[in-house]
Amino acid sequence: MFEKFYKRLDPKELIPSAPSDTTGSILDFSQMRSRRRSKSRSTISERLLSLTVEQKCDLVQRELEESREEAQRDADNTQRGFQSYKATKEEAEIRSSEIKKAKYEFERDIGRAAASNKKGERGSPEKLLRYMEEKMLARDSLVDKLRLKNAALKIQKKKLQMQLKQKEEMGEVLNEVDFQQLKIENAQFLERIDERNQDLLQLKLTTGNTMQVLNSYKKRLQHTSLESGRLAKEISSRAEILQRIELETSQVEQEREKAEIVNKKLRKQLSDYRVPDVLQYVQEKMAQEELEKNVRAWERKVEIAELSLKTQRRSWEQVKAARLMPE
Repeated sequence: MFEKFYKRLDPKELIPSAPSDTTGSILDFSQMRSRRRSKSRSTISERLLSLTVEQKCDLVQRELEESREEAQRDADNTQRGFQSYKATKEEAEIRSSEIKKAKYEFERDIGRAAASNKKGERGSPEKLLRYMEEKMLARDSLVDKLRLKNAALKIQKKKLQMQLKQKEEMGEVLNEVDFQQLKIENAQFLERIDERNQDLLQLKLTTGNTMQVLNSYKKRLQHTSLESGRLAKEISSRAEILQRIELETSQVEQEREKAEIVNKKLRKQLSDYRVPDVLQYVQEKMAQEELEKNVRAWERKVEIAELSLKTQRRSWEQVKAARLMPE
């Protein structure tokens, strides 16, 4: 900080003056470096060459003011550059929209007309020249309007400058007491503005925290709603499954009862069953085979009868057809 302060000093300030003056102390600062190099100085002289608390406070205060001014200058330069870039961007956007509009109008008026002509024919140059003349006339009229608007703005600017000058001249008539009163009121208003800004900042922070909490609750509500919908669907599906299971259970219970009845009958038959004798078994088996032979013979006879019936029907149909034919 001391080196920055020393580099920023004006050479005129290094001229020695009264010993108690601050510039004298600054001169001592410049002499201090050369004195520190000599090792033969005593401790008392080195103590006299050190900075006092007032000098340090003055140095820090001046550096702080210089840093604030430099920061303000940087902020002003940044704001001016930002405004310049913003204006350039707006101008580029306006020019781009104008170019797009002119391109669209040109394609609408000239390009489509040329495309609608027959193949091999060219668009009429008179129409193109007439279109360009109309655009030039429109541009000239726009320039005239902007020139008039610029002149009106200059007149308004002069009026505002005159009013500002009048206000400044009227401000010079005020006495010192009024100026002091205005300064006091300005300081009070600035304090109130600072208080209101602090309150506004606190309210903004509170609002931000509230919005964060509200967003978190909204997310939780949305998640809970989705979970509730999913659970409702799962409950409905499980209720349907339970209903089907109950129906299947009732059906199985009925089938079980039927099977139990059949099982009881079979168990009863099994308990009452007696194994027949061998001779009786052989006789029953021979009777079964005889019955099967009879069944096969009757089935053969039925097939022969069906064939005979089909033949008789066919003959009868032929006789009926012969009777119905005209003589």
